[in-house]
Amino acid sequence: MMQSTEVAPQKLVMDNVVKEFATRRRKPVRAIDGIDLEVADGEIVCIVGASGCGKSTLLNIVAGLEMPTSGTVTIDGESIVGPGPDRGMVFQTYSLYPWRTVSENVAFGLECIGMSRRDRAERVKELLGIIGLSRFADNHPKELSGGMRQRVAIARALAPEPDILLLDEPFGALDAQTRRAMQEFLLMVWQRTRATILFVTHDIEEAILLATRIYVLSSHPGRVIEDISVPFGTNRGPGVLRDQRFLDLRDEIQELLTTQVER
Repeated sequence: MMQSTEVAPQKLVMDNVVKEFATRRRKPVRAIDGIDLEVADGEIVCIVGASGCGKSTLLNIVAGLEMPTSGTVTIDGESIVGPGPDRGMVFQTYSLYPWRTVSENVAFGLECIGMSRRDRAERVKELLGIIGLSRFADNHPKELSGGMRQRVAIARALAPEPDILLLDEPFGALDAQTRRAMQEFLLMVWQRTRATILFVTHDIEEAILLATRIYVLSSHPGRVIEDISVPFGTNRGPGVLRDQRFLDLRDEIQELLTTQVER
């Protein structure tokens, strides 16, 4: 008897999404065009593409910060009509509140949803343990390194247990060594929390290292030109970077993007 393969339900669905921006000229500028995209529950999906291809616009639409010109975007079957606690977002810049301690920053979203003080304290303690910053609970952001600040930002976004975590080039401002450490950190957090993550990056190797699937966008306007499954499991050590499948996939995506730039 054949056994059925269980497929994770779709958390996020974008159906034929178009986004245009008005300009002083008659014709609006189309940033993304006919985007079809799906993110299953518990997946890390990365979006890669050349600068200006609409990656951040796409993420802002999912966050509810921008509304699509046409098309639909749903989370668990519900249409997105604006920002909400079901989505946590982390930007490239360190968007922490400088007057709040690490604990207070992580607790911010929990305060917004009305969680009790005792439950907030337990949740913050749990997250600080996960991100390895328990002993910095009473420090302020200015006393932390860049990588530590981004760990706090990720913990703050995860605190209310959003349906999906949105990451917009979160490690782009970090040096190479810290960036690698943060990539390993994000994989660890994902393995422990099984969060659903949509991650925007221009770094092809970062996308392959982190993602279960990669959407490659064309440039001007952004369209999906490839939906690629990444052939690695959840445990991804440094050896993945030397795996021939990793190298082949890197070259394939680089060729796709180079072809787009040359057109």
